[in-house]
Amino acid sequence: MGADYRGAEGAGGGEEGQGPTLEAALEAILLVVDEPVAEVTLAQVLERPTHEVAAALRALAEEYTAAGRGFDLREVAGGWRFYTRADCAPLVERFVRDGQQTRLTQAALETLAVVAYRQPVSRARVAAVRGVNSDGVMRTLVARGLVEEAGTDPESQAVLYRTSSYFLERLGLRDLSELPELAPFLPDDVENLEETTK
Repeated sequence: MGADYRGAEGAGGGEEGQGPTLEAALEAILLVVDEPVAEVTLAQVLERPTHEVAAALRALAEEYTAAGRGFDLREVAGGWRFYTRADCAPLVERFVRDGQQTRLTQAALETLAVVAYRQPVSRARVAAVRGVNSDGVMRTLVARGLVEEAGTDPESQAVLYRTSSYFLERLGLRDLSELPELAPFLPDDVENLEETTK
């Protein structure tokens, strides 16, 4: 691949000190990514064994946490990426937002929750669960990249939707199994509610 690291002078016989360390190379790459990068991808780019890259990533994550840095390195959605540390989030939000609101509406949050817990699910099913037409909200969620098409229902031919990897990334989840259980938030007569929505 012949990556050109600035400061790596000459073409010596692999002497120590030539080019950046594995940790420095990982930091440099992760600073410019827009989405989590898989360990195997980083290993291929850096031409190092995947287990070495994985160990270095975990060591860096621990080092940042121990030092109390303003950012941390997290494994989410099948890859690694830098994130603002939770206790610094309000400061960053104030800086980035600059008075603009980019939060999801209540309708969008409800629709996203239905998709997350019922996926793959059709728009009609989302509307039945919410009790209101959700087409516009679903288009917004697709446009924001939180929801994506997941094929069609074999019986009704309706388009099915699921949450995207960007959804996992934004929530800081590795996969859907990390979604919180719904049971504590449901009413006691949930079986009756299910029957009335069918």
